[in-house]
Amino acid sequence: MAGEYREYNYVAADTIDVSELKPLDPETKQIMKSEFSTGIKLTLFYYVFILSIPILNWYAGEFMFSRMWGGMTYSWFFTSIVAMAMAFVIAFIHTTLYEKRLKKNETEQSSAHADGRRIG
Repeated sequence: MAGEYREYNYVAADTIDVSELKPLDPETKQIMKSEFSTGIKLTLFYYVFILSIPILNWYAGEFMFSRMWGGMTYSWFFTSIVAMAMAFVIAFIHTTLYEKRLKKNETEQSSAHADGRRIG
């Protein structure tokens, strides 16, 4: 909240040497690795779809430039409406996988604490 504003020790952007940062703990490293993997897979899926449209325009031009309702071509339909829907679906999948992964990590941590073990 605005009333709870406190001053922080801001560090200028050019004063941090990345090589001097301490390594990530194994749990954070695992989470970041799986997030990166999920992001790459979903990005590749989206790029394959987007890059398939000009290929379809070239090889299946008769179908892609035929008219749907309102005079819209299939090419425009895939580029605009389907691509937007895919963006929402990809965001939903990414968020769902992240929440599932977060819940799994919390469950593992709570069971580790119950066993008396300490992670990290």
